Amino acid sequence: MTSVAIVTGASSGIGAATARRLAAEGFHVLAAARRTDRLAGLVAEIAAAGGSATAVACDVTSDESVAGLARAAADAPGPVTVLVNNAGGARGLDPVETGSIADWQWMYDVNVLGTLRVTQALLPALERSGAGTVVVLSSTAGFTVYEGGGGYSAAKHAQTAVAGTLRLELCGRPVRVVEIDPGMVRTEEFSLNRFGGDAAKADATYAGVAQPLVADDVAECVAWCATLPHHVNVDRLVVRPLAQAAQHKVHRVGS
Repeated sequence: MTSVAIVTGASSGIGAATARRLAAEGFHVLAAARRTDRLAGLVAEIAAAGGSATAVACDVTSDESVAGLARAAADAPGPVTVLVNNAGGARGLDPVETGSIADWQWMYDVNVLGTLRVTQALLPALERSGAGTVVVLSSTAGFTVYEGGGGYSAAKHAQTAVAGTLRLELCGRPVRVVEIDPGMVRTEEFSLNRFGGDAAKADATYAGVAQPLVADDVAECVAWCATLPHHVNVDRLVVRPLAQAAQHKVHRVGS
């Protein structure tokens, strides 16, 4: 029977790359996101490559929408064995002193409560499979703070706390919890969204960095963790580009 993997935030970036990668591993992927037009294209692409996927409209900040995702999982063509909590993002790079409360609220709602809401809804199915895996896509901001990153770091620290607590609480049950913490990843939307669509500011984030990570690099990490023998739990995987030695130490050509 085909195993089912659920990926939230699958309409672009790391989520879309993860959906493709898990489909290539033989999972039937439930690709969940708000933008169903993009999901339709992703599902068609996966099918053309010989994989199997279903698009599911889902807003992780909505109880009703997440309940719909759980219903779609119940109708999927096999046991749900993998959940990738990828939906998230950053808004703004303002200091704490002047940070937008609305931006902080959005980051907490999507990154933390979204992960909580989806995990709660899918955990029964993951446990019934007898070999479930919850992957939480956090960030190096989940254990390191930096100037201007207070809101995002606070949300990612909280998301990391959720993952660690869940792992303790599930000890002895057939569900492992994996946290993946990427550093600098260049995707088509992350920094653009962070800076409200300002392409110049988004591009400046990666200026002079020869090879930041890309979405496929992180998707490869997700697939590796999810396909290891089930008794192997990768508690936390930190992945950065070679040019980034730490949050504050990045080699930029010409600088």
